[in-house]
Formats: sequence, structure tokens, C-alpha cells
Amino acid sequence: MADLPALSNAALALDGRVATLTFQRDDMRNALTGTEIAVDIVTTLNWANTCADVSVLIMTGEGSAFSAGGNIKTMSARAKESPHVLAQYYKYGVQKIPLAMQAVEIPVIAAINGPAIGAGFDLANMCDIRIGSTNAQFGETFANLGLIAGDGGGWFLQRMVGYQRAAELTFTGRIVKAEEALSLGILLEVTEPDALVARAQAMAAKMATKPPLALRYSKRLLRLAQQQGLQEHLDTCSSYQAICQKSDDHQEALAAFFEKRSGVFKGR
Repeated sequence: MADLPALSNAALALDGRVATLTFQRDDMRNALTGTEIAVDIVTTLNWANTCADVSVLIMTGEGSAFSAGGNIKTMSARAKESPHVLAQYYKYGVQKIPLAMQAVEIPVIAAINGPAIGAGFDLANMCDIRIGSTNAQFGETFANLGLIAGDGGGWFLQRMVGYQRAAELTFTGRIVKAEEALSLGILLEVTEPDALVARAQAMAAKMATKPPLALRYSKRLLRLAQQQGLQEHLDTCSSYQAICQKSDDHQEALAAFFEKRSGVFKGR
């Protein structure tokens, strides 16, 4: 069993090759500021990159919310700081999350149990797949408070729903409920609240049966494809494919296919 990192405001569990990170500050609706949840997220993502025993990560919230984003109660006090201090606050605080989310090498599934608002919505959008309960709600609500998405939320949102819809959600700051989120492509699936985590775990478990190296390289390629030109991407594919074809897991996958059995993969 892999050693799990020490966290302050979240719980991390590893079952098979599936890790589940549960935010545990329901008293603050799992806000990303004013708690240690942001630190816990970055710590977990860095751990996942170096832990050969994990293939998929699920993120979810304990209590009524997935994450309320920023802590509104602390915003007035923070506004008294100089612009330089505020810029550093974002750079070395919440902005570490999108950088870590872009760098994480395994699939990340958001199991969205309740409202994901502001930076909480942006966090969900940074994940590869989003499954929501019927209690899930979403809002790019920064403009309602005279703010912008300081965590880079606009970069992720338009890549997910397109520029026009991202603009509408950003400029109106309106709340989107689960069924509309499904129709917009924000959510892949909607479940009843008591079935949410089980559904996310079932999806993650299916992914975790795949050869670990192939899963990690596939994740890298999907991320790189958002930024690369075709020729550059094809060159990267050639290199990654060569690595995968020389792996023990590839040989095991071929043997399992011909022998009509499940593969036993070791991530090498």
C-alpha cells in the first residue's frame, strides 16, 4: 500500500488503484480560500504524479457543497492590501491549483455533490470528467462581486463549452442547475445524490483496469492536444507510442487479449 500524504482539510483514501479526495470543510462550504483545501489539492496532485500505485483520482465534497470557491467573509479585509500584495496572494495561492491540475498525469473525476460556485466551478472544470448529483449547481459568479476569475477559470470554461456560452455564463454570473449543466456539456452524467460517489468509483475502477503507463501517456496527450499544432502533436504521439510499445504492460495486454483473460499490469 502506498504511503498517503498528510492533509489538513481533506481526506484521501486509496482503494485498489483509485484514490478519492474528499474536501472536509462543510462548515465553510468547502471554500478554497480561508481553508487548507487548496494546499491539500496541490499536495494530492503532486503525490499522484509520483505514486505508481494510483491510476485515477476522484474529487468530491463532504456535506452540502462541492466547493463554494472563495470565502466571501475574508474578501473585504483582503481588499485593503496593495495591488502587488494581492497579485502575489493569487500567484502563490489559488493559482497553484490550475497549474497542478494541468500537470497531473492521471485522470481526475469530479463527483459534484452540491454547489460548485466561483473558484469551485473552475476547479470542477479543470477535471477531466464531471459527474453531478441532482443537487449540483454551477456558477461563474465573479462579476456579481465585481471580480474576475483570478484562478484562470475563463481559460478552462471556454475550452469546455465554447466561447459564446462561456461569455454568457461569465457576464451574467447566473446559476446553472444539474439538468442544464448536463445539456451544456458541463456534466457528463447526473445521478441521484446517494448514487453519486458509487457511480464515480465505478467509472474510475474501469479506467484503473487499463495499463497504468498507457493511461498516463493518454492523459498527457489529451492535454497537449489542446495547445499543439498537428505536426507537433503527431511527433509527440510517435515518441509516446514507442515508449508504450516497449513496456512490459503492452506485452501483457497482447498476451491477455489472445488468451482471453484479464491483464495483470504493473506500470512498467
